[in-house]
Amino acid sequence: MMDRLRAAAIIAAFLVFTVLCMPIQWLLLKLGGRWARAFPNWYHRRVAALFGLRIRVVGAPVTSEGVLIVANHTSWADIVIFSAVMPISFVAKAEIARWPFFGTLARLQRTVFVERSRRSATGEKRDQIRQRLLAGDALVLFPEGTSHDGNHVLPFKSALLGAAEARLAGGQHVKVQPVTAAFTGLHGLPMGRENRPLFAWYGDMEMVPHLWEALLAGPADVVVQFHPPLSLDRMDRKSLALEAEKLVRAGLADALSGRV
Repeated sequence: MMDRLRAAAIIAAFLVFTVLCMPIQWLLLKLGGRWARAFPNWYHRRVAALFGLRIRVVGAPVTSEGVLIVANHTSWADIVIFSAVMPISFVAKAEIARWPFFGTLARLQRTVFVERSRRSATGEKRDQIRQRLLAGDALVLFPEGTSHDGNHVLPFKSALLGAAEARLAGGQHVKVQPVTAAFTGLHGLPMGRENRPLFAWYGDMEMVPHLWEALLAGPADVVVQFHPPLSLDRMDRKSLALEAEKLVRAGLADALSGRV
């Protein structure tokens, strides 16, 4: 009973806090400037703490210029986790923009929405991603194309990595940084394969019931590992996707086995 009361209180606090923050971010977007990027980072750090997500960062993110982050995708919680680590925006499927409430949150974080069923639209969005990278933004792309149970990494798709062909003022390509996120602990103890679906959101799971079950499960430990950045200066797009996938997969194996 107490666990359910605690989960209900967390959801209520999240909704109140979020509704209060939404008009602030809307105003910051209208005004422009660095705070429109920084405020979602501040907001998600507090949401992560509220949800009991204890994040440990390994390695260093690229912050000196625009960067395309390619990461494994496990859960809705990935949005909170990555956004709590650094100021970022996401590349997401177009239907998310139409979701009640969460679609609005995605737009407020300057998400780039991609209609994957239309090849011409993918090209247009690739150009939009390229412009955002050249403007110094950090964008997160989930090249697996879907989420999964958090115990493995799916093959990376290279289509949107064409945005990494953009060149900076010095002539070099923008950096692509592989990142691994892994759920590693529950209540301070190692999390086994059987418990990871408590936080992994995939298949036909409904989001709100899954959030409720995750909050009932208790505090979770998460490792976010930033791997060395890659670039199309030294490889083609498909080779880059394969190398990024290899690094992310190795990072997941290391995190789940406690080696990082």
